[in-house]
Amino acid sequence: MVAVTAKTNRSKADRDPAEWLPPAASAQCIYGADWVGTKLRWKLTADDKERAALEKLAKGCSDTVVKYEAAP
Repeated sequence: MVAVTAKTNRSKADRDPAEWLPPAASAQCIYGADWVGTKLRWKLTADDKERAALEKLAKGCSDTVVKYEAAP
């Protein structure tokens, strides 16, 4: 979990990375990695638009590692 301001939380709402990324560029790679890790952990799907946005984001995050543990 990452602490954010109420304003940032409201701006995100229920949007996925195709529609919203953290305003701080320094937080975007870890946000994307956490997003992907959660999808993998719970075996969740991603639509084409979301997948494309994550792939584009990942191109600029070569030193970021996605870590997850499969859910029981």
